Order: sequence, then structure tokens, then C-alpha cells
Amino acid sequence: MALAYDLIPAGTRVTANGESAVADVRESSTRTFVCALEITDQIEQESVDISVYGSADGSEWDKMPLLKMQQEFYRGLTRQVLDLTFRPEVKFLRAKWELVRWGRVAPTPMFVLGFRLEEVPVFTRASAR
Repeated sequence: MALAYDLIPAGTRVTANGESAVADVRESSTRTFVCALEITDQIEQESVDISVYGSADGSEWDKMPLLKMQQEFYRGLTRQVLDLTFRPEVKFLRAKWELVRWGRVAPTPMFVLGFRLEEVPVFTRASAR
């Protein structure tokens, strides 16, 4: 069965920069994930950037992200693939988000979103039938 991780649970309201809880991906057999960012609410004149960082031990984190999702401004679903095949040292993942607001009315940005990683399952000839 494919693994799934809700790094940012669906329906989470974010109003400031932050980071998710840590996900332990050591049990993944394929080490390949479809990352899905779903924005269900937002105000105008703002953006959100989500990046995924890796760690070998869960306490020391890479300086550069493993994946940077495209910058988003509006509601909708965006997907990208994260392939850790050539990064066997990465055992833990977490997401960081950065919000930018440039509007004149409410100075605080606000998004309601979720960010989920779903393991791409192992493909076998039997599963192709």
C-alpha cells in the first residue's frame, strides 16, 4: 500500500511563514512522491511559496530545498513529483511556506491550504493487468 503524508493538513489556515511537522519516509519503497498543494481560500494580492526540505536524522536540515513548488496566488490544485531515489541519506521531510502580501487593505496574508505527499506505488507487471 502506498504511503501518504499530510505535511500541511487540508483546510489549514496560514497567516504567517511557517513549517510543517516532520514526516519519516524511511518506509517508502519507491522514494518517489507526488506532492499536491491545494488552496481552498485566499485573499487577493498575495502569494505562497512551499518548499520541501530533507534530513538524514530529523534534526539537521539541508540548506537548499529538495523541491520548490511553483509560486501560487489563487485557489486550485498544483502537483509536482519529488524523487528521492538518488538521495538515500534523506530519511525525513518537512515543508516550509513563505507568504507575501502586497495589498493595501489587510496587511496580513491569509491562505487556507493543504500540502500532501503520496508515494508513487511500485509498478509491477501484475499491477498493469
